[in-house]
Amino acid sequence: MARPLKSAPHISGREPENAEGISQSAAPPVTTFPAATRSVGRPARLWKPKHVYFTADAFREPHGIRIAERLRALGLDYEVMKANHLPKLGGSTTAETYRKAKNTLAVVNAPPSAMRLTPIPPSADWQFHLAKGCPAHCQYCYLAGSLPGAPVTRVYANLDAILENNATFIDPNRPLTSFEASCYTDPLGIEHLTGSISRAIQWFGCQPEARLRWVTKYDAVDPLLKLEHNGQTRCRISLNADWVTRRIEAGTADLEARLHAMRRLAQAGYRVGAVLAPLMPFDGWREGYADMLARLREALDFEVDLTFELITHRFTPGSKDILLEWYPKTPLDFDEDRRSKKRNKFGSYKFVYPKEQMTELKQWFGEEIGARFPEAEILYFT
Repeated sequence: MARPLKSAPHISGREPENAEGISQSAAPPVTTFPAATRSVGRPARLWKPKHVYFTADAFREPHGIRIAERLRALGLDYEVMKANHLPKLGGSTTAETYRKAKNTLAVVNAPPSAMRLTPIPPSADWQFHLAKGCPAHCQYCYLAGSLPGAPVTRVYANLDAILENNATFIDPNRPLTSFEASCYTDPLGIEHLTGSISRAIQWFGCQPEARLRWVTKYDAVDPLLKLEHNGQTRCRISLNADWVTRRIEAGTADLEARLHAMRRLAQAGYRVGAVLAPLMPFDGWREGYADMLARLREALDFEVDLTFELITHRFTPGSKDILLEWYPKTPLDFDEDRRSKKRNKFGSYKFVYPKEQMTELKQWFGEEIGARFPEAEILYFT
């Protein structure tokens, strides 16, 4: 039987592990489907920013040099600043600022404050950052309002120091310490430019008491398939119904391409996860999500270490204002009268679905996932 969906979120952040573990050198025994019988969907286009800037210190970092080499190989020009300040990245209007920022890559060093890791329940024990910002155009973007300034993608060149700092947060008194790498970015969406998630996977592969977790809406997983991950990384794919993916998540891989990527990662011996987010009760949501879950089951038709994370759509007053400026024609429902306020300990609040809708969503997904994926665990619902 499937493990039941708990009434409260799992907050330890530690990943449930198979007793026998997973060896990176031996993928699960599967029969590979012929190319003609399995669709790979519509892959995401590799992002090629129009403007690329390096701060002076970032260009001196070994990883900064590696990023520059990748950019040159892709035929992308970049500018190295004389100091550690970026040029003005805004425009004269909100729309112009958004367009320019979403076409800009800034290679910088993570500040000293980034080395003071903070807990990120229920996802993981600690969060660390490879970058901040994302090239996708998701109309519910959780970064809106949480990151200051224009939505430029900033990647960190001092990656070696970031990874070394992680080692100081591994608790030797615990079986495992988990680290989340995708709170403020989609690492796979920029991997062709940075190589950062590959280096992180290899680093964690040498840390038997730590686990890496990251999530993506992209599908270009080829560089990850032969890495020595040693089962220390859980690669999670953000999934949603076709209605959401096609209308609200521009610039990302479609659902079928993400499922194909997830299949390939699992075949490469990775632990995998499905992050169903943001869940929303659009017209026909049961049919749409049932179709998504059926296609996921078809893609993972072999033994696999699988988890689920369920996250409903929510927004703050500030993020709503920003998102409606960025996406004035969005089909998303931002009607505050149809929501409930959820306050935090600091007195701020976000708008979530009313209790009755939350209960309905939680029960439906718990039952559907339990029936289709008895081997999997739902880590939390929020």
